Amino acid sequence: MSRYHSIVKLKSILPAVISRPRCSLRSAALAALLLACTLPPAIAPSSAIAQSLPSLGDTEREELSPLMERKLGEQIMRDIRRNRDYLDDAPLQEYLNGLGTSLLAVRPEARGETQYDFFFFAVRDPMLNAFALPGGFIGVHSALVLAAQNESELASVMAHEIGHVAQRHIARMLGKQKQDALIPLAAMVLGALTATASPDAGIAMMMGGQGLALQRQLNFSRVAEREADRVGLDIMREAGFETSGMVNFFGRLQQVSRNYSDNTPPYLRSHPMTTERIADIQARIRDQRYRQHADSLDFPLIQARVKILQDPSQQGMLDAAAGFERQLQLKTRTAIIAGKYGLAFIALKQGDTKKAQGMLNDARAALKNGAPAAKNIVLSSLAIDIKLAAHQFREAVEEADVARNQFPLSRGIAHQYADALFAAGRYADAVTFLRDQAQLYRTEPQLYDRLAKTYAALNQQAQQHLALAESYALNGSLPAALDQLAIARRAPDASFYDQSIIDAREREMKAQRLEEIRQEKEGY
Repeated sequence: MSRYHSIVKLKSILPAVISRPRCSLRSAALAALLLACTLPPAIAPSSAIAQSLPSLGDTEREELSPLMERKLGEQIMRDIRRNRDYLDDAPLQEYLNGLGTSLLAVRPEARGETQYDFFFFAVRDPMLNAFALPGGFIGVHSALVLAAQNESELASVMAHEIGHVAQRHIARMLGKQKQDALIPLAAMVLGALTATASPDAGIAMMMGGQGLALQRQLNFSRVAEREADRVGLDIMREAGFETSGMVNFFGRLQQVSRNYSDNTPPYLRSHPMTTERIADIQARIRDQRYRQHADSLDFPLIQARVKILQDPSQQGMLDAAAGFERQLQLKTRTAIIAGKYGLAFIALKQGDTKKAQGMLNDARAALKNGAPAAKNIVLSSLAIDIKLAAHQFREAVEEADVARNQFPLSRGIAHQYADALFAAGRYADAVTFLRDQAQLYRTEPQLYDRLAKTYAALNQQAQQHLALAESYALNGSLPAALDQLAIARRAPDASFYDQSIIDAREREMKAQRLEEIRQEKEGY
């Protein structure tokens, strides 16, 4: 499958979308999808929204089933992950997914009948934006993470995008587009007939029909945004966040829009910040009891990290460092921890591990400050990276071992522990750990990449190529996966047991590949 095959496929089923204005993200895949997921069709009554998340009727299901939505989303994500602006950063992804999971925990029905396993991720982009893809994939721009003044504001955007997914706006858009397609078609037929008597009148009728269809789509988009606001607002309130965060953040976005002309930020084009929309949110929270939400320490730490990831150039590092120095002048505990962490991360990026360790020690000292048992996953992750970069491999294993016991559910820490074992030359231990992890987390290609690397170090060729085959398959490259199985079959150390596994996986992958080819021919 080519890099943009899934985008072409998406454009073939969303013809009205591709004519929308171009968004800022440099990836063509993200540009197409961002617009696709914010142009919704017919909307359910607001009374139903206020009470619960309504299930949709058979019409929408026929256009794009929940299962097909998920499959489409997975294909799109494979293209996104290949883009250089995709931030494949474990601490950032864990923070976003932890925040998103806390929102979904209070409204599990938002996952839909197929129980979508939501995935939240970030992309490097200086424009304020967030977007929802089919099947529970939600992305945010790095600039938006930095623009949020507190955790509730960031949660408000994520809850809004969850609302888009929960309400299945893409499937509903497809159902409505089929109806709207008849409007310009009918107008063109009538215009052709009228043109025989009056050419100008005929052209006007054709253009009028197209305009009506576009206006209906725009109207549905605005109503859908209000629907996502209401759903998101309910989720925020139940999750314990400040609902005023949505009003404050959207209000600032509206102010930003006044400073732009033709270069309106994508979020403001695809999520119109109308006065009526903000007033609707204000009216809904007016009688609600105010609830204060204390930001987690992870929030300023992740913002510090994103500030560096957004612009890793030399000038970007200098600007970020100056910002962290100013932050330290605030002399508050949180400001000191986040500022020292940011300076430590910059030092690590610049290869100065001694300075990085010193800054991290200062951050940890400020964290403890009367709480000796205090721990933080973001700080622990950086500590492991510094030890690895300094070639202190034994210490890295010890640091990672402590961290994985403190944060047993962290996928990023688990991967770092495997990296530390490998760096320390403990290949057998690394294989044992990774094989156990692969049994628990079967859909993580990173585990199989690490397994392949470790098997290569042990000169176990058959196992190396078997692991690579699994990694390629999970990344959607079945032809490459089959090639790896063929190499594994010819490996001199392939045992009878290995050959049996190769045969079984080859049959499964060939069947999957044939199904892919069938779907490609049928256009979905």
